[in-house]
Amino acid sequence: MSDSAIPTHVLDQLRSIVGVAGYLESTADIAPFLTDHRKLFRGNTPLVLRPASTDEVSRILKVCNHNKVGVVPVGGNTGYCGAAVPSPDGSQVVLSLARLRQVRHIDPLNNTLTVEAGCVLADVQKTAANANRLFPLSLGSEGSCQIGGNLSTNAGGTAVLRYGMTRDLILGLEVVLADGRVLNDLNGLRKNNTGYDLRNLFMGAEGTLGVITAVTLKLFPLPRTHATALVALPDPQAAVDLLSVMRTASSDALTTFELMPRNAMDLVFKHIAGTSDPFDHVSPWYVLLEATSAQMDSVLEEHVAATLSQAQERGLILDAVLATSEAQRDMLWRIRETIPAAQRLDGGSIKHDISVSISDIPTFIIQGQAICERIAPEGCIIVYGHLGDGSLHFNINTPSNAIESVRVAFLSKAGALHRAMHDLTAQFHGSISAEHGIGQLKVADLERYKDPVALQLMHEIKRTLDPNGIMNPGKVIKT
Repeated sequence: MSDSAIPTHVLDQLRSIVGVAGYLESTADIAPFLTDHRKLFRGNTPLVLRPASTDEVSRILKVCNHNKVGVVPVGGNTGYCGAAVPSPDGSQVVLSLARLRQVRHIDPLNNTLTVEAGCVLADVQKTAANANRLFPLSLGSEGSCQIGGNLSTNAGGTAVLRYGMTRDLILGLEVVLADGRVLNDLNGLRKNNTGYDLRNLFMGAEGTLGVITAVTLKLFPLPRTHATALVALPDPQAAVDLLSVMRTASSDALTTFELMPRNAMDLVFKHIAGTSDPFDHVSPWYVLLEATSAQMDSVLEEHVAATLSQAQERGLILDAVLATSEAQRDMLWRIRETIPAAQRLDGGSIKHDISVSISDIPTFIIQGQAICERIAPEGCIIVYGHLGDGSLHFNINTPSNAIESVRVAFLSKAGALHRAMHDLTAQFHGSISAEHGIGQLKVADLERYKDPVALQLMHEIKRTLDPNGIMNPGKVIKT
């Protein structure tokens, strides 16, 4: 890798800050940092920096800001929009947070946990569980994604219905600004009205305003009872109606409400070992729902079972399987969680990460399906996601066993499909990025669909906090 895009003396300064153990520069070592999780983007860099402290991050940014060198923060690199990929010209350094993984403080009585940004989400969950507490953020990539990346993209996941998005789980942040100053706003306060809430500037900013180095998280009572069911339904409207029934009956106990079509489950049964259909008859739609309680008793399970039985008597649902063991619960969850992997194994898909009002979901699905059938009739439409919070993954799969020419022709329709589906989303006053962020994939889309005043304010905030434009250039907004 040539260092010519960044002056040699700048690279030498950066290496000296982190020491021999704190950087990568060989072709083999930096290769994993040059492309994204979905292999949509590829970049170059002469140097991957791996600081071991907030002070080192601060010193790195001071040098880069002074020399106007772009910095691309990266966590577990599990994002879908290319936010952690450097530019192809090699003019940016990559800043990996992987070595910042200390647990700084846990306070079970205050229900808070302070960790550094490089901590893997699954490890954060385990740390909380070891203190008899729950950190509820749960994603399919939780074994490799890092908490800093979760904050930077404001990740969603399967528990948003009860606990909210990542930004709803945060009390305090430590952030290194573009010029190297450290914003120390780590606290465990639920009430704090001392001026502007600066935390929300950095959550969802995807590293374009600063580098999150530590966070104070909210914890909750550890659930001891899970009532988990897979429910067969005739259509998405029945799913929306069932959600209303379940929320009325279960209130805050309802944690998960995931919509799945039959063809998505068929892909799972085809490609994912250890999965099988728990029903005797095929239905067009399904919902995986789960209610949880900190109490160790059977009342919750009995209550969910009774509510589902009443819904079936009313003709609202077709059938239901209530997990009676942890193994069965794991199997039901496995069906939902492996849909993305099954899609990849079947040939990949053109993806849309959208959200609309829950009441609009049935109509949106009908109109979205019509659009996809018009533009790409050869594709397989697979709509699934977090119905409980209005978030859908509206994907169109490559035709199964398609020859290369058919696959290429199908994928060439991605632009037309994105434009049509995002136009439809805008008509429903929805979001073109429900939980995966903007990255570099959707910069033009954000310019097209974002409220003009909001977009102007975003640019003004960017210029104020990052006047030299070094923080993750080319991501989220045009610079």
